[in-house]
Amino acid sequence: MLSSTACFTFIFLLCQLTGPAACGVLKKLVGALGGSVNFPLNLSADPIDSIIWVFNTTTLVTIQPKLADKKALIIVTQHRNKERVNFPHEGYSLKLSKLKKNDSGVYRVEIHSSTLQDPLTQEYELRVYEHLSKPKVIIGLQNNKNGTCITNLTCSMEQGGEDVTYSWKSLGQVTNESHSGSTLPISWRQEKSDMTFICMARNPISSNSSNPIFAWKLCEGAAGGLATTVILKLLLSLTLLCFIAPVLIILIIRRERRKESIEEKKGLNLHPETLNYSPTFGEASEYDTISYLNSIVPEENAVNTLYSTVQILPKQVEKSHSLPTLPDTPRKFTHENVN
Repeated sequence: MLSSTACFTFIFLLCQLTGPAACGVLKKLVGALGGSVNFPLNLSADPIDSIIWVFNTTTLVTIQPKLADKKALIIVTQHRNKERVNFPHEGYSLKLSKLKKNDSGVYRVEIHSSTLQDPLTQEYELRVYEHLSKPKVIIGLQNNKNGTCITNLTCSMEQGGEDVTYSWKSLGQVTNESHSGSTLPISWRQEKSDMTFICMARNPISSNSSNPIFAWKLCEGAAGGLATTVILKLLLSLTLLCFIAPVLIILIIRRERRKESIEEKKGLNLHPETLNYSPTFGEASEYDTISYLNSIVPEENAVNTLYSTVQILPKQVEKSHSLPTLPDTPRKFTHENVN
């Protein structure tokens, strides 16, 4: 087995032959938004003159290692990164805090030594991710036929959906099943036991699950069968009746009122009209008044009583259509008693 010294010598020779870019395998790192990440560095060269950390093409930090009589000198080139950059335990491994999305990229460290022709380098690739929120489940079009519910469930993220993988868990069967992918096809019958579906979303730093979805609630139309259909129709009929009944009542009331109005008008027309005769101007109407006296009427003797008959002739109407003036003396009906 090769010793660590032999391994370092082999790597050193490889770097000298292929250049500084080949010194060290690319290391992939992940960090959480707002969190921190460590860039590990193992130093093998001695002595070390300087260490330079580079982000993409911009120098991030320059370090002059400590000597026997003085401390290490650390220079942060950008002022906004001074509070974010740290080297724990007085080492040279970089710790970057308060991560942002734009911190994702390629980092490189260069180790310069007077004993090396070219600097040793190590590259890192950092990806910054958000913590996943609860995934959202979209229910596809349903096909309820013969008591079988057929549909699709699709799982997705509203935000932070970078490098997210999805899987499904089906609970409630004899053996719980798993399904990979964001879409889960469902075929469920009423006779089967109730099933529960849960979507799991993962990214390199976190995971989260959806709210459980119950098959009986998802497929209420199929589970209910004929009874559910009847209930739905009954509810629909009651709803329509609630809207139609007030309209019918209003129409009936209006009809009755109209009928009563017509009958009242007919009743007024049936009353006999009184012919008002107004005498012509200048005419005077005279009436004979018969008084019923309380005096005793003498008994009439059928033999000794003489009756007179008075005939009233009709008056002729003049052409001027004016009525003749009645005489001042009233007409008399006379009878004579013969003693």
